[in-house]
Amino acid sequence: MSFSRRSILASGLALIATGCATRPSLMASHESWPELETVAVTAGREGLTVRFASRGCTVKADIVFRLDRVGGRTVLAFARRRLETCRFGDVGTVDLVFGYEELGLRRGERFVVANPSN
Repeated sequence: MSFSRRSILASGLALIATGCATRPSLMASHESWPELETVAVTAGREGLTVRFASRGCTVKADIVFRLDRVGGRTVLAFARRRLETCRFGDVGTVDLVFGYEELGLRRGERFVVANPSN
């Protein structure tokens, strides 16, 4: 069985999220993958809020995610479809919300976010 670079990369841990009926919690890991963009992830009752660096023009349509279920682990990674090229101002942040159902996650499912955290 051969593994793609992406599936091996996605197997890395940056954050561990524990899903539960009320509110999942995230725990940091000792591993990071600098190939992926650094993000801040907050687990809420209905989904994840992911904070990206932005000059003011990043929208949800600019972001893609990949969900892999390998070896009993569920790994989630976020990436940009294209680089942000606007020049509105200084680098700030933007918070984008992704629902658990939208991400393909089941209620209470444990998963890992492969992006490094800030």
